[in-house]
Amino acid sequence: MTEPPQAATQHAFLALAPPDDAKNELAHALSPAYAACPDLRWNRIEDWHITLVFLGELPVQAVQRLRSPLADLAAARPSLELALLGGGHFDERVLWSGIEGDLDELHELAEAVRARVRDCGIAFAERPLRPHLTLARARRYDNASVTAAAACLEGFTGRPWQTERLHLVGSTVSGHPGPRRYQDIDAWTLTIGRRHPDPCSADHAPAPTAQGGSQADPCP
Repeated sequence: MTEPPQAATQHAFLALAPPDDAKNELAHALSPAYAACPDLRWNRIEDWHITLVFLGELPVQAVQRLRSPLADLAAARPSLELALLGGGHFDERVLWSGIEGDLDELHELAEAVRARVRDCGIAFAERPLRPHLTLARARRYDNASVTAAAACLEGFTGRPWQTERLHLVGSTVSGHPGPRRYQDIDAWTLTIGRRHPDPCSADHAPAPTAQGGSQADPCP
């Protein structure tokens, strides 16, 4: 039997992922929203991630070029302490949960990752980092569910957790309507131990503000 041809391109991005207990804590807080807003296109819990850079559709060879530089980068970077915080929306269409913790260091990591991608000759959209987890998207006819779901996360603060790995993620579209499915292409352990905050760090684009926002979702 002839095997199907391998795809010549791959939809990819680089991200961090919360640990299972942090995701389960958020999922529990979302229980009322799951019940009240069944028409939302909910992302699978196992697919929740914090996008650092969205690469888009890349030739498979370009994806492979990233492996060694990113492995070296991860080996030289500290883990970060982050936590999930509240909820909000982009244009009443995309539901997200925010991030708090070592945000300066998170921006530094994202810029270091982006620099390695540039060094590999790979172009990508230079969007400001706005750390969040994308949780769900509204269907075309639904103009109320996202804001109702965001209200369910008002006051939510998750437990702190340490980042463990830098993930190179590939995504595919299933054969039926619904969210993309994500799978690690590779992942690299971040150095154990935390950095001390840099009092001279530059200003960065802020994380999304809970309970609102008028910008389109900047990541997958």
